[in-house]
Amino acid sequence: MANLMSARDMLESRLEQAVRLQSPIQRLPSELLASIFVVGVLDMPEEDSLSVSAIMLVCRHWAEVALNTPALWARLVLRSQKSIERAKLKLVRSKLAPLDITLDFNPRLESTGHITQNVVHAMDVLRPSIYRWRSFSLIVSNRPQAHAALQRCRDPAPLLQALSIQVSNSMQDDHYSIPPLPLFNEQLPQLRSVSFTSFNFGWDRCLVSGLRVLKLAGYWEDFAPSVAQVMDILRACPKLEEFSLRNMSDVEPEPGSAWEDPPGEYADDTFAATHPQRGMIHLPKLSKMSFYYSGILRTQAILSQLVFPSLERLELAYLDDVTPLLKYLMRQSLTSLPLRHLRIEASFFGELKLMMFLKRLTALTTLDLVDADDVSPNLLKGLSTPASAQTWICPKLEKLELAGCSGIDWDSVRTFVDSRLPPQSRAFPRQHVSPCPSSSSSPSSACIQLPPVSISASGVTHRWPRRLKSIDLSRCHQITKEMVQWLRVYIPEVKSDAARGESTW
Repeated sequence: MANLMSARDMLESRLEQAVRLQSPIQRLPSELLASIFVVGVLDMPEEDSLSVSAIMLVCRHWAEVALNTPALWARLVLRSQKSIERAKLKLVRSKLAPLDITLDFNPRLESTGHITQNVVHAMDVLRPSIYRWRSFSLIVSNRPQAHAALQRCRDPAPLLQALSIQVSNSMQDDHYSIPPLPLFNEQLPQLRSVSFTSFNFGWDRCLVSGLRVLKLAGYWEDFAPSVAQVMDILRACPKLEEFSLRNMSDVEPEPGSAWEDPPGEYADDTFAATHPQRGMIHLPKLSKMSFYYSGILRTQAILSQLVFPSLERLELAYLDDVTPLLKYLMRQSLTSLPLRHLRIEASFFGELKLMMFLKRLTALTTLDLVDADDVSPNLLKGLSTPASAQTWICPKLEKLELAGCSGIDWDSVRTFVDSRLPPQSRAFPRQHVSPCPSSSSSPSSACIQLPPVSISASGVTHRWPRRLKSIDLSRCHQITKEMVQWLRVYIPEVKSDAARGESTW
């Protein structure tokens, strides 16, 4: 009986193993399984050590695959003494894989009181692997901590593509204001993205040449860059794709500057013809620009000297009166400006000038006007049904944000939404090619439906605009709950503070 029971157990074990082998996951090659692990772990926005631990606990085979996958251990996030010890193990298991490193010793996350010592310890651990850094992000609270870390970045970094340095508190003026140059021995052949916050790098062009992404923030008083310094950096980055200036002291006005508004002129064909673009900086790949409390004079001076024919996203926030900036945007729109997203926040502007600019943005899909007191019902009426012999303004508009705009009223909002609803079905033909008789062979007889149009009483034909998909009326206290309910009937996504007690989405 004992022999029979032993034979039965062995047979059941073999059958169970055979059943497991029938599962597709068991038949995957180790290389493909490793690729799945890398995608599942590294696609997370932050480090998730539980994911790797869970993978290694599934079975012995998975644990072996994970241990033999260097890319799975190539993301290092150091925030405490415990994370430093874990980073030592990852450096060994990552072998020669390129490293993505984040040092975030923020006082809110570190409570030991020895932040500077931990920063130095972390950099001493990471320093031997500088040659395989792919991205490096440093977040500290003051300049002494930043210098303690960067003084250990002297070796070349041939693989470094993204560099981010953020100093949270930089208002003090001390001997640490002098940058610890040269960083990485000025050997950064692959550097493409730079983000500096309150870090004084002496405006060294070796760090900011040939970039694709440039973000500068948190420069005040004497540390704020001049217009000439910014323009020199932009001139050294002809392939720049994203540019951002945030939280900077404004420059002093200079009488007779080339970027001052000409008297009695505005951005139109006459202005463009009388002001040739000599000495302009051409950025043909620039697709995103953001100016957030960067000083209206500095922003105006920079825009006046740039040519950006591929710009798709523009953000202007806390810049006082942005009407002068519209002149340079209008000038660019005379040739090419495929702008899709425009955001103006907490700034003043001339509503008529803005409408003139919006008329040229035929590709605009998102318009954000946040805390803009100059928005009136006239702007929404201009975006509604056009008058005879005129075309729709922003015909591709799908998302509109008017958060904090107290100047609008319900009648203008309803007219705007109602005017962009599709007409009756007979005036909204289907978008497909109808079958044609085989006897017809001429190209002119192809039964192709034209895009939807609307014919006015005067006989002028207008293309019908896209239907609105999202509207944001947060902090618009003149909008009631009943109005929001009406909007939700015609718009899939509506945000408002009026409907309290239920979802505002």
